Amino acid sequence: MTNDLQTSLLEYLRHKLAIPADALKMAVKFTETSMGSLPMVLWQYGFIDLYQLDEVLDWIDNREMNEVELSY
Repeated sequence: MTNDLQTSLLEYLRHKLAIPADALKMAVKFTETSMGSLPMVLWQYGFIDLYQLDEVLDWIDNREMNEVELSY
């Protein structure tokens, strides 16, 4: 995940899903140490439910598709 995409994802999680900044910091730290994906870590630790996980993964897919389209 690019830094721009991760920054946008963190903003999305903070504003759209109202995940507290402390929870995001902890999840990012776990992501860095475990090499896991941020949405999966958030779900594993109960910060988002399965519906929200699906929503976040769809958001990431849409963002990545837009980046690919813009690169042509």
